[in-house]
Amino acid sequence: MIKNSNANEIFQEIEKVMNENPKPFEGMNAIYQYDLSGDDGGTYQLHLSEGKAKVEKGAPSESDCTLQMSVDNFKAFFLGNLNGTVAFMTGKLKIKGNIGMAMKLENLLRQYDLSQYR
Repeated sequence: MIKNSNANEIFQEIEKVMNENPKPFEGMNAIYQYDLSGDDGGTYQLHLSEGKAKVEKGAPSESDCTLQMSVDNFKAFFLGNLNGTVAFMTGKLKIKGNIGMAMKLENLLRQYDLSQYR
């Protein structure tokens, strides 16, 4: 369950689910960075390249797009309980870099069924 998982466990699940079905991000070459605040926060990068998803803790590479939010909002976002646009407009999400890529990421993630982790 995402709600009771820490950020690292969530990212490992995301990596697993995306690699089980890489078709939605086929042809993408992007690095998304998440700067998460609060308990259990930290920096994580999601690398999408050559049909593979890889999560790394920290910021080993320069990202194309950085999303800043609290761990609680991050969990709500991945559960589908927080819309990215609403989060951005209400200040719950800050984006550095390519905003278009952030919007693309939300659409991409919605193609995966994460409801089993609720």
